[in-house]
Amino acid sequence: MERYSKITNKNPREIVLLKSRPCVWGKCRFCDYISDNSQDIEGMVSLNRDVLSHVTGELGVLEVINSGSCFELPQETLEDILSVIKKQGIGRLFLEAHWIYRSRLDEMRDFFGIPITFKTGAESFDYDFREKYLNKHADFKDASHLREYFDSPCIMVGIKGQTREMIRHDIKCLKKYFELGTVNVFTDNSTDVKRDEELVSWFMKEFAYLQQDPSVEVLYENTDFGVGD
Repeated sequence: MERYSKITNKNPREIVLLKSRPCVWGKCRFCDYISDNSQDIEGMVSLNRDVLSHVTGELGVLEVINSGSCFELPQETLEDILSVIKKQGIGRLFLEAHWIYRSRLDEMRDFFGIPITFKTGAESFDYDFREKYLNKHADFKDASHLREYFDSPCIMVGIKGQTREMIRHDIKCLKKYFELGTVNVFTDNSTDVKRDEELVSWFMKEFAYLQQDPSVEVLYENTDFGVGD
């Protein structure tokens, strides 16, 4: 399991994958990313401290991810992140949180004391697909509603049941309302959600220009950020 990497092409930053308590929601239909969760606080804190020791501050920006939201990280780990920020001169932080935590984001801003770009798994701006099929439990009305709270949405493409029109709409919303965003091309896992190869091929051709767009990061594999397994 790779837990530290540097992203140097778009939005250069160091990135760490830390261990946390289980996701507060944990019922998304497409997600089986739970094996990295733990209830062993002491073990998590120790591992996370080791991962954070690799952060140099050379890019001035740090992204912290975990299999859930930043609010599920142990308090001791949050304090270790703060120490690294101060020691290494980090000027901006990227964190991720579920829609459930939207009213608590300022807690993290106040705690870390530096600008934070908050990412969230929007998955799709099609309400029925997101809520009734993917079971995301993120009941924002539309992209403008999500933008009231979060800076950078992550959307998924290439799922059976999606349509080209849905994807076109999602990319349009991402570009219209957000300065940054991530597009994840779905990869089959142990859930019953399945990849649509024809839709993926179409997307890769139709939206090939996103590779040159500095505001959108397209992940063709789950490990494209250099962390994970």
